[in-house]
Amino acid sequence: MTTKGGERVGAHRPRLAEGGSTSTAALIGKITLLGAINALAVYGLLTAFAVGDWGIFGFVAIATAVADYVYFSKRVEAGKYLVPGLLFLLVFQVYIVVHTAAAAFTNVGDGHNLEKPRALEHILAVSEKRVPDSPLYKVAVVTGSDGTLELLATDPAGQVTLGGEQVTEGITRDSSGKATAVEGYRTLELRDLTTRQEEVLDLRVPLGAQGALRTQDGATGFLARPTLRHDPAADTLTDVESGKVYAASHSGYYEAADGSTLTPGWTENVGFDNFARVLTDTRLRGPFVSVFIWTFVFAALSVLFNFAIGLLLALALNKTGMKGRNLYRSLLVLPYAVPSFLSALVWTGMLNQTFGFVNQTLLGGADVPWLNDPWLAKGSVLLVNLWLGFPYMFLICTGALQAIPAELNEAAKIDGASAWQHFRRVTLPLLLVSTAPLLVAAFAFNFNNFTVIYFVTGGGPNLPEAPITLGSTDLLISMVYKIAFGGAGREWGFASAMSAMIFVIVAGISAFGLRRTRSLEETYS
Repeated sequence: MTTKGGERVGAHRPRLAEGGSTSTAALIGKITLLGAINALAVYGLLTAFAVGDWGIFGFVAIATAVADYVYFSKRVEAGKYLVPGLLFLLVFQVYIVVHTAAAAFTNVGDGHNLEKPRALEHILAVSEKRVPDSPLYKVAVVTGSDGTLELLATDPAGQVTLGGEQVTEGITRDSSGKATAVEGYRTLELRDLTTRQEEVLDLRVPLGAQGALRTQDGATGFLARPTLRHDPAADTLTDVESGKVYAASHSGYYEAADGSTLTPGWTENVGFDNFARVLTDTRLRGPFVSVFIWTFVFAALSVLFNFAIGLLLALALNKTGMKGRNLYRSLLVLPYAVPSFLSALVWTGMLNQTFGFVNQTLLGGADVPWLNDPWLAKGSVLLVNLWLGFPYMFLICTGALQAIPAELNEAAKIDGASAWQHFRRVTLPLLLVSTAPLLVAAFAFNFNNFTVIYFVTGGGPNLPEAPITLGSTDLLISMVYKIAFGGAGREWGFASAMSAMIFVIVAGISAFGLRRTRSLEETYS
């Protein structure tokens, strides 16, 4: 060394500068990213505060504070990798499970979306009818500085009222004498009336014993009186014309003694009624049992057929020296590479009874109702699922076969084992050790295989005896979909209860299967 470490010091200076530059850039990037996240969090907090959703408010506040602490602290390095995954787990898994479980104990659904005070308000508003022989008012909807709506009304005598109070000054009238504006207020234009239509329909100006002034179009008004009278002490509604009394019931309706109800209802905690309904509703019990059994049969046969075909093809293409083996393997994986819903739609067209390729070309114009007969439809969805599923089983069986030690195969040949004995005593047990957990997962997947059922048969053909729209090929998951989103009369609480039952069933079967898998591993390890 010619100087006291001069060359070494000089050589290290660029690296220090480069490292410092990199650290500074990383810090700036981290601050920028966390600043954007905090800005979004502030927006979320303000939105949650505006609507009064304190659960979301608290979660966003805590999550933001945790993220800031973890990413600005040097003490929790592992947390930097765990926090994003944990947050996504809480939002997209835990919250959904908890929310579904909570909804399962309510009657939420069509006709039961509102809280009770809001439902009562709506019932009383709908019950209002125009007072017979009452005059029409010329009205304009105006808004004050606070944004609230008021009715500027002109009665047949030309007197003007604003919110029920008479006004004599600051009025602007049109050629017909109608008051169209008043000082200090802005008159809503047509586009404003359209945007705030619900508020306009809910607008009422009490006029004492005469009734209340209402408008439906923002231009004309009329006097209306409710036909129902509410008794807060007894929590009943009485029809002032017929005298019929409607009392608040546990089912979330105001219900009369003869069973008639007033709509809409409200969300009510119904306990275990949704779970018990499956077994106590005589109209639903039979179709549910049919769907329940078919779900197990479909999942079991799908796994069995897919595994058998996949294993057979894997064994056939596992022979060394076979020409074109890689090409055959690539071709067999093609059905797995195509999106499942596209394949299902193609099969639906091919199995069409009138124009399908199978009937018209392969069967020479036959009229086989592949998707319209209950038993043929079940066979059809199993066939389509076999086409979609065997490539996956082929891949895992191929990998498992190649993982079997070659010396075991050689030992079996030396011992004089036949091909069947070799397969049954050596290949299959060792194959199941590695594939059994995947078979359990495949069963759970097919138990909830919504795609094939929805796109091939839509659950049909329909079961006429079912009180809801159900079909012969419906699985429990497609039954839940139809209950929750199948049109009018959607019952989200009941669908949530069904989802909870499916979760328990699948979790129980999976736990049992994995336990058996461990015993299999212990036996052949």
